[in-house]
Amino acid sequence: MKALRRFTVRTHLPERLAALGPLIANLRWSWDPPTQDLFASVDPELWERFGQDPVRLLGEVRPARLDALAEDGEFLARLDAVAADLDYYLSRPRWYQQQEERGAALPTGIAYFSMEFGVSEVLPNYSGGLGILAGDHLKAASDLGLPLIGVGLLYRSGYFRQSLSADGWQTEHYPSYDPQGLPLKLLTESDGTAAIIGVEVPGGRTLDARVWIAQVGRVPLLLLDSDIVSNDEELRGVTDRLYGGDQDHRIKQEILAGIGGVRAVRAYTRIHGIPDPEVFHMNEGHAGFLGAERIRELVTTTGLDFDEALTAVRAGTVFTTHTPVPAGIDRFPIELVRHYFSGPNGENDSALLPGLTVDRILALGRETDPTVFNMAHLGLRLGQRCNGVSQLHGKVSRGMFEGLWPGFDTAEVPIGSVTNGVHAPTWAAREWIAFANRLAGPDRVEEARGWELLQTVDGSDLWDTRNTLRAQLVAEVRRRLRRSWLERGATEAELGWVDTVFDPDVLTVGFARRVPTYKRLTLMLRDPHRLRRLLLDHDRPVQLVVAGKSHPADDGGKALIQQVVRFADEHDVRHRIVFLPDYDMSMARYLYWGCDVWLNNPLRPLEACGTSGMKSALNGGLNLSIRDGWWDEMFDGENGWAIPTADGVDDTRRDDLEAAALYELLERSVLPRFYDRDSAGVPIRWIEMVRHTLEKLGPQVLASRMVRDYAVDYYTPAAQAARTVADDDYAGAKALAEYRHRVEAAWPAVRVAQVDSDGLPEFPEIGAQLTLTAHVHLGDLAPSDVQVQALIGRVGQDEILSATVAVPMQHTGADALGEVFTGDIALPLAGAVGYTVRVLPQHDLMASPAEFGIVALP
Repeated sequence: MKALRRFTVRTHLPERLAALGPLIANLRWSWDPPTQDLFASVDPELWERFGQDPVRLLGEVRPARLDALAEDGEFLARLDAVAADLDYYLSRPRWYQQQEERGAALPTGIAYFSMEFGVSEVLPNYSGGLGILAGDHLKAASDLGLPLIGVGLLYRSGYFRQSLSADGWQTEHYPSYDPQGLPLKLLTESDGTAAIIGVEVPGGRTLDARVWIAQVGRVPLLLLDSDIVSNDEELRGVTDRLYGGDQDHRIKQEILAGIGGVRAVRAYTRIHGIPDPEVFHMNEGHAGFLGAERIRELVTTTGLDFDEALTAVRAGTVFTTHTPVPAGIDRFPIELVRHYFSGPNGENDSALLPGLTVDRILALGRETDPTVFNMAHLGLRLGQRCNGVSQLHGKVSRGMFEGLWPGFDTAEVPIGSVTNGVHAPTWAAREWIAFANRLAGPDRVEEARGWELLQTVDGSDLWDTRNTLRAQLVAEVRRRLRRSWLERGATEAELGWVDTVFDPDVLTVGFARRVPTYKRLTLMLRDPHRLRRLLLDHDRPVQLVVAGKSHPADDGGKALIQQVVRFADEHDVRHRIVFLPDYDMSMARYLYWGCDVWLNNPLRPLEACGTSGMKSALNGGLNLSIRDGWWDEMFDGENGWAIPTADGVDDTRRDDLEAAALYELLERSVLPRFYDRDSAGVPIRWIEMVRHTLEKLGPQVLASRMVRDYAVDYYTPAAQAARTVADDDYAGAKALAEYRHRVEAAWPAVRVAQVDSDGLPEFPEIGAQLTLTAHVHLGDLAPSDVQVQALIGRVGQDEILSATVAVPMQHTGADALGEVFTGDIALPLAGAVGYTVRVLPQHDLMASPAEFGIVALP
């Protein structure tokens, strides 16, 4: 008989064990080995059976065992020490507080919105890299002491669990999670009742949500849950699954995440008596409606008009884009958005956001196609500061979105980059953390200090650690492979061969990630005969572990998985290649720890960052990758291998060429270096690459470095801008909005009427002075309203400038041709050189001259 509903009953702890409650409630345990060891000692068998989930552990452990522990002096001493350490972690000043003490004008609060958060496998609120990145962001923010609040949705079924059918086809199932059985607590009002967040939806209904708090160290993560009795059946299901349902379901989720998320933040700060965030960070465009809600707040409470409120909101908003392909962006039919935001009878006055008109909201997400609403465009128009997630991705994003800034060169599009990072205490094996603590002391790993001390470690010690971690992976591979075959219908009697799968002394290559087409899961199978020779080589074999999930609606991705599974099922190679289903954080750790080589072969430049290779590098793994995402900027020739790319050829030919290059690198470079040993059995050249990777790459890939970059380069300028526009009853916002109105109205009359040059010798050389004089019509604008620049650079046969240098020109007067601007330029390069002059808006509160997306050229 199937249960109608499930819930979790927690064990009553003996008074002496009460400190276990706060330890479980704070997810810092997920990256703190002493706390994990304490939980494990409660009941080692249950700890492993329940996937190292302390909530389930204490729900199932026998009361007699707890009573015994309450009398166990050794356990109680460890409990007290771990509890004291958590208190110390939460209270002592961190990096952020040290910057404040030095006078830095840091934000008093930051709200970080993401559609998914991968904090721990026991809180299955993530699907892949975006969520893992968000979880690492929260953890690093906690370690550094940032006053950050995470905001997202709580999915009752999370993302799907993956298994394989007998013929290797991916199947999905969605377990039902009980919030009371997760490390969560409810946000409640002072009277103990649940704080309820509501957003209006069509039909005169309100979509209500309660707010669960996952405490991630110092950082509260607010997760909105619509499965409550005040909602009808349809609305209860809004937060049922991550990335499930149709576009109507999806837009309701994004309205709740954005608009409801802001309201949840306001409730949390009110209840806890802390300042409201000054900065709002959108991790992708999914929560972009948060900007519209903040505009509504200002319009209805301060008397600002829409444009003034938009100006104030933009100043304190950061937007991060994570996709380098248009297909990865959420785009809704414009009429669907209108349906959710309009009045009850389709009026232009919004029912969802009173005080705003639907037309103004729709304009924020407009595309050139008037039937489409684009969530990335919404984020870019709402964020005064925007970035991609690697240097290459920033460049790709500037090209991808340059249409929003017509008249500007791609390089001038105001989208920067912060390269992602990974949280070392979460992803580095204990063996490496112990090395770091012995060499440099606690906390130095995340501070990126002491890594150079690896030079003092004997190579044999590094090799022993790699061997230990590889052996752990082999044991885990066998355990998971056996479970997978049993799920596929095999019996124990026919699985004896699983005990000989993989060899702890064989070079191990890992490939694990989501399975969209561009990641090319099956590139390794391009030449199956050549791959088979590599796997079965008598002297220098390779073993390959593969994992990944395809989106449930992506049959093409499922077919790729099936292709790998069928190859891995073949009797002659099944001991050397495996596909492990249900890739999640618990599996990923073993892969990152144990794989010698991390393989990544996307179609360049379609990988925004690709942090899995960073996690492998933190464990001494060497990357074998296409130069895409983070690897494009951090590959140095000694920390792994770059697979050559065949840009510009058709996809089939490109796959052939790049697969051949992959095989060639394995055969000629990777395998010889791994198997070439000294008299003690140590691969000296390999270990020096491992040492170099840990020493040089380790500090670069840290999430602490990433969060510091955001704090210094994005959060602090955003907070300062937000304060400036809000001072004196939003005088700055009103001034900048008025300026923008005035500039946009006057701009059609702005033009460069004439440009004259003077001063060049007959045969100019680099450094020679060129004087330019520009006559500019400004219409109703004053010279102080604009910036006039001379652009000089290489010029091609099509007269298009490239490699340009911009030089400001000075206003020197006026004549019959208009306002006069002059500038002296030292010629910066040789060859065919050209110049032009342009006019840009200029205001102290603009973050970039390209911000308004308008420019005047001759």
